[in-house]
Amino acid sequence: MQSGEKNAQPWLGKMQEKWGLETTRQVLLVLAVFSLSGSSVVWLRKGLFYLLGYDDATPMWLKTITYILFIFPTYQSLLLLYGFLLGQFSFFWEKEKKMFRWIAAKFRK
Repeated sequence: MQSGEKNAQPWLGKMQEKWGLETTRQVLLVLAVFSLSGSSVVWLRKGLFYLLGYDDATPMWLKTITYILFIFPTYQSLLLLYGFLLGQFSFFWEKEKKMFRWIAAKFRK
């Protein structure tokens, strides 16, 4: 936390420390990016599933595969896009690189 900055919410301070952010404002921007990305991907999933003709009768395994192949990468891209627009690109870029290294390590085993 920057000197002189009082954090009204203890949980914001904990998140700020955990994520290595400098200000409470950055924490709020990061949370906004997560919210915007999540909301957007839900909206896009509904549209994609509609275009593919998926309904309640569509097998869950097919929906799951579609989700993994199309929606998951879209969510990751949206994190970067909204992160860029809200000035938090470097935070999300570092998280993406860490996640891809973790996934790559799982496939190397």
